Amino acid sequence: MPSLLRALDVDRDTAALHQIYSDEESARYLAQPATSSLEETHALLSSWTKGWEANSWAITDGQSSDALGRVSTYGGDMNVWEIGVILHPSARRRGLARQATAEALDITFERDGARRIFADIDPDNIASIRLFESLGFKLEGHMRESYETHIGVRDALIYGLLRTDPLPWRA
Repeated sequence: MPSLLRALDVDRDTAALHQIYSDEESARYLAQPATSSLEETHALLSSWTKGWEANSWAITDGQSSDALGRVSTYGGDMNVWEIGVILHPSARRRGLARQATAEALDITFERDGARRIFADIDPDNIASIRLFESLGFKLEGHMRESYETHIGVRDALIYGLLRTDPLPWRA
């Protein structure tokens, strides 16, 4: 199976990823509202990627190098990492997010020595919950009123995966 990941190139990928980050529905569960310009998307991607270049990937379909989404891992203190993923609506329901996220997990466990990787998910983000559960993540906690975002005060669900847990994509 071809890799769906390639290194994120902020300059190259801003236009494609702007289609996601400027979309109200796609940006619904982000901390900030949808971006309103290419410059704003570029600045956001730059700030998220700086210092984490080795762990920031564009999601492709494996045939084209066009960015259809983004996945990244960050943190690493005490070998604990956080993961985030976003995919263009037209690329959903094809297994791309699951395969790309599994690849990012493998890299972070193997290359970076992660002991634990977690995802911080809005309770209403059913697609993300299903994605991470399908990858073996377990619900570890429900933190009430954790964030104040553009859609109001939000709870957070913390899903975690240990290096020693069953990793379904490897089965």
